Amino acid sequence: MAEAIKDWVVEHNLRKGDRLPNEADLMARFGMAKGTIREAMRILEAQGLIESRTGPGGGCFVGEVTADRAKALLANYFYFNEISISDIYQLRRLLEPEIAATLAGRLSGEQLGQLEAIVATYPEPARDAEEERDQHVASLLFHRRLANFSSNALLAFVVSFMARILTDLTVYRQLYDPPNRELFTRGLAYQTDLIAALREGRAADARAIMAAHMDTAERLMQAQEARVARRFMAE
Repeated sequence: MAEAIKDWVVEHNLRKGDRLPNEADLMARFGMAKGTIREAMRILEAQGLIESRTGPGGGCFVGEVTADRAKALLANYFYFNEISISDIYQLRRLLEPEIAATLAGRLSGEQLGQLEAIVATYPEPARDAEEERDQHVASLLFHRRLANFSSNALLAFVVSFMARILTDLTVYRQLYDPPNRELFTRGLAYQTDLIAALREGRAADARAIMAAHMDTAERLMQAQEARVARRFMAE
């Protein structure tokens, strides 16, 4: 029933904020009982596709599923599917160099400043595991922010989502402990060089830098995962 209502919304080209028919009208339109209609509306509201408002002028209205909400729902799905470092980097190696190349010479000073501000939050290697975790999260924020600058909404969503999944994986598998000096040093150098290539419009260099960054990060993250696994086995 929820799918039928959603299809009806699409067919009628309803937009965010448009009012849906009231409960009685929906019952008549779809030939369904009150309980069935209410359950369908609860499902759609949980998905963020509709919003209910009370009081004068209240009712049900078309909502909008934000990118953050969609990523959160997808993350919940993949949480139970044992995503690996290799799975994530298979996509990152394909997509992130292309995003970097397409954005070279096209970012504003304010956008480049946002990337520089993120890099500035980790100028020195971590002193302990907690600081290492924070640096990992900030480093992946760099990639999410860069992806969101893309005019290709689908490409931006997928790349940003991959960075989010890797962030979650890093935290719940404790891949930040023990601190990895090489991962910090190489990652910082790649991101610094990438910002310069983006600023100067060097698309080929931006693609090559990001490709090398992905290859190195995958190798070091897999090594880190193996170190953590050995530590837990020893314990």
